[in-house]
Amino acid sequence: MTLPTRVVRTAAMAVVALLAGCASAPSTAPSMQRDTAWGPVVGRDDSSASGTWSWKGVPFAAPPVGDLRWRAPRDPVAWRTPRDATAFAPACVQTGRLYGPGQHNRYDETIGSTLGKTLGAEDCLYLNIWTPASPAAKPRPVIVFVHGGSNITGYTADPLYDGAALAREQGVVVVSVNYRLGIFGFLNLAPLKTGQRHEDSGNFALLDIVKALEFVAGNIARFGGDPGRVVLMGQSAGAVNVYALLSSPMLAERTQPLFQRVVAMSGGISTAATLPKGGIPGVLPASWWATRGEALLLEALVAEGRAPDAAAGRALAAERGATEMAEWLRTRSADALLGVVRTRLAARGMATSNPIPDGAVVAIDPIAAIRAGRYVRVPVLAGHTRDETKLFPQLFAIRPDLGGTSGRLLDDAAVFALASRYDAEAAPQTSVEAWIPRAYLPATTPVTGFDARAAELDRLWFTAIRNDVLDALRSRQAEVWSYEFEWDAQPAPFDTIFGAAHTFDLPFVFGNFGPSLYSRILFTRANERGRSALSKAMQARLGEFARRGNPNDESGAPSWPTWPGHLVFDADADTATIRSRPSR
Repeated sequence: MTLPTRVVRTAAMAVVALLAGCASAPSTAPSMQRDTAWGPVVGRDDSSASGTWSWKGVPFAAPPVGDLRWRAPRDPVAWRTPRDATAFAPACVQTGRLYGPGQHNRYDETIGSTLGKTLGAEDCLYLNIWTPASPAAKPRPVIVFVHGGSNITGYTADPLYDGAALAREQGVVVVSVNYRLGIFGFLNLAPLKTGQRHEDSGNFALLDIVKALEFVAGNIARFGGDPGRVVLMGQSAGAVNVYALLSSPMLAERTQPLFQRVVAMSGGISTAATLPKGGIPGVLPASWWATRGEALLLEALVAEGRAPDAAAGRALAAERGATEMAEWLRTRSADALLGVVRTRLAARGMATSNPIPDGAVVAIDPIAAIRAGRYVRVPVLAGHTRDETKLFPQLFAIRPDLGGTSGRLLDDAAVFALASRYDAEAAPQTSVEAWIPRAYLPATTPVTGFDARAAELDRLWFTAIRNDVLDALRSRQAEVWSYEFEWDAQPAPFDTIFGAAHTFDLPFVFGNFGPSLYSRILFTRANERGRSALSKAMQARLGEFARRGNPNDESGAPSWPTWPGHLVFDADADTATIRSRPSR
């Protein structure tokens, strides 16, 4: 159909007028473009919903794929066209566990169907940034967060780690970083070594975190952050990694530190040498990791039919040489290699990952290094939850003195199915007896009850490694603080099953109470006022630490003593109850 000339002319004039009006009207929307050293990124203005601006999926290193698998991270390839930075990058490749990420890189129902399956991508070295939705009058403190997950799982897109609330409430810049996991993040294998001191350490995950810190040092000012007030914060495996970097010879040698404060939640960096009898170390000898690295190569050769057994695989590797074996491993799919871990290494107790004490990136004995003053001397704040090990009662089986059998009846699939659909506002839909074996009940039975067994495991593990590193730090500096998280106001029976368990302080620190794995069973209308007050109090102390390197705020109530004293964070139904303990 042909329109009359008058109609076309009128429409054209209207468009011209509209465009002219748009050109003359002042723009009120802030520009979300920021120029990094490698190219511009365009983030999201979320001021109306969360009071923040954010940039997600910002590259800080080249994809560690192909020839760059098991290499130190390289600079990203520069770009000129503004890059969209409004969505999280994929999780680093991993085997699915209870905590996600599921098929969609977020907390959703697919977590239950992806347990034990390969998820994520090797192209994963990206970070995320949140700032208050206003220009900074002066540079803001920066909190760089390293997620947990036993160094084999985890992802920054977990809603628990969303940095918006913390950034808004405390006027800080929050950064979360991806880092390589499992055998891709920690691998001590002779054929991969090239003579490059740091790369040969096998601590690729730690090198990734350092690369992210270097990005922050060089670029965060463009996002309103202060590169001279960077808090390196990690939880669980993230805390282990943070302590590894605090005591790293590589970083101790730097004249310009990459961070000026440390927050380590539920972690440590001890070898067996410095722990009390029976203590559970987090740092195993480099020789152990070399055995595990060789096992990966030999089991992969057997799994693909290139050798009938490990002995033949060893002979084949010697015949073909290091270069060919390294190239062959780099051509294997991530799924094939993780399949070897799941089906072959796990049965040998070699599915774990942790820092490798090589002497260059990770100290041979990190605690000894700290006591000798060979570490990055900065203020340190450490966290511990009262019932850390109620999240891991399966480990009661590792020793007769802990009970000798698992303390959990439900497997991960059953836990996810229940937790993801639970209605905590209704009458209890489960019981203590459905979760905890009869041998550990009643839970309050002295010595043999669930509570006592969990406390003993904690004494040998989380408490032992916390005390070890904080005592070492306190021998060199005064600026060491610690808290204990004791909130357990969740509805029955979870107050017994979990209490103040490992990771349960994270929602309070980030101000995120859902959705996440345990949000439906922990958080109710009845405990909302108290937990919200506690969250604000914990965030305020963290904000003060980020600003000044001291968690004591201007109110001074209660005063937070230095280690071995600590602050207890708790809440009843309505109010936060924070108290100071002068010594442990």
